[in-house]
Amino acid sequence: MFRGRAWGAEHFHGFGHGSPFHKGNLKYVILDLLKEKPRYGYEIIRALEESSHGFYTPSPGVVYPTLQMLEEMGYASSVERDGKKVYTITKEGSKFLLEREDQAAEVRNHMKHHWNPENMGIIMDMMGDFRELGRLMKQRARSIEPDKMKRIREVMAGATRDIKAILEE
Repeated sequence: MFRGRAWGAEHFHGFGHGSPFHKGNLKYVILDLLKEKPRYGYEIIRALEESSHGFYTPSPGVVYPTLQMLEEMGYASSVERDGKKVYTITKEGSKFLLEREDQAAEVRNHMKHHWNPENMGIIMDMMGDFRELGRLMKQRARSIEPDKMKRIREVMAGATRDIKAILEE
């Protein structure tokens, strides 16, 4: 029914076809985040999730290799604190970002407009509805009578058909 990571254990993780980034562009966003302050990997993941209003949550399998690459290039460094690697932008990383400001700005602009900003309020409301439906089903699915479960499934299938018809108009 949905693309991307659909129903997680607790909430819906977004629409669309994965990353809003073109190959190789995540490094600019990560360096921008490190320019603000040193961060550990999961803090970078959360910052990207927040900046996309919850529509994009990069996997550790994307973020950590990018951080490793940035370290190998000399654009970031890391130290271990409390069992976690904390990454910091280096002087070389700041210089790289400054030299490629046009590309970095293009990536930031693309991220900002990846989802139609005119629809953001409605989309956020819909995301709340999805989360609420997910919570409700998680709490009650085991105890719902088979007849009620069948009716709920019919409602969901009907909603999916209706939404598809609207999108195809």
